[in-house]
Amino acid sequence: MNVPTMAEMTAQGKQPEVLFWVGCAGSFDDRAKKVTKAFVQILNRAKVDFAVLGTEETCTGDPAKRSGNEFLFQMQAMTNIEVLNAYEVKKIVTACPHCFNTIKNEYPELGGSYEVMHHTQFLKSLLSEGRLTIEGGQYKGKKITFHDPCYLGRANEVYEAPRDLIQKLEVELVEMKRCKSNGLCCGAGGAQMFKDAEKGNQEINLLRTEEALQIQPEIIATGCPFCKTMLTDGVKNKEKEGSVEVMDIVEMIANAQDL
Repeated sequence: MNVPTMAEMTAQGKQPEVLFWVGCAGSFDDRAKKVTKAFVQILNRAKVDFAVLGTEETCTGDPAKRSGNEFLFQMQAMTNIEVLNAYEVKKIVTACPHCFNTIKNEYPELGGSYEVMHHTQFLKSLLSEGRLTIEGGQYKGKKITFHDPCYLGRANEVYEAPRDLIQKLEVELVEMKRCKSNGLCCGAGGAQMFKDAEKGNQEINLLRTEEALQIQPEIIATGCPFCKTMLTDGVKNKEKEGSVEVMDIVEMIANAQDL
């Protein structure tokens, strides 16, 4: 796969059109790595001039900040901002809404101001510019519901870009009762992903999975590695993994184009 680093591009005297911020999940989680690869395949197919930081990229600090360790967050953020500013990065695209929200809304006050886009927004812009085409392929006519990631939807009001991409796959998009600004969290945000559940009657991810399964979809689509993990666990818990898939939108686009 053709994935140049910023260091390599700088050495050649080049500046990429966009920096692809991979994120911790996209780098280390085996399931999320598939999303990273799918996105890279789409970028290469659309002939997008991009680069990654590689080993120079560290966690944005989102989990530290959400769990109350502001000091650690600022340490991680400042490290990243120094690297980004040294490379004179202007535009960043990421497949993680947590990275998207943190870099877009919380880095500016620490000296890091960039144009930041979620991967669904970026792909929609490529579509509008005629640099990318999306066909239904194997997903044509399939029943799909979309789960809004909190930091993409309610926090940043990005609702239409992911849905526009899904519609291009010529599917039957059916909304859950709680969606868009009234969406329900998958249960992973606020660093909850990394700790045991507190006492209660039901796990949030199981409740959200039940809401999705009521529609009887063939695929639950999302645009966040945390949501994907939580909903996949929920589908397994309900023993529905044989009939319902949980997928990131870019995986569906890459599969439909046979990339």
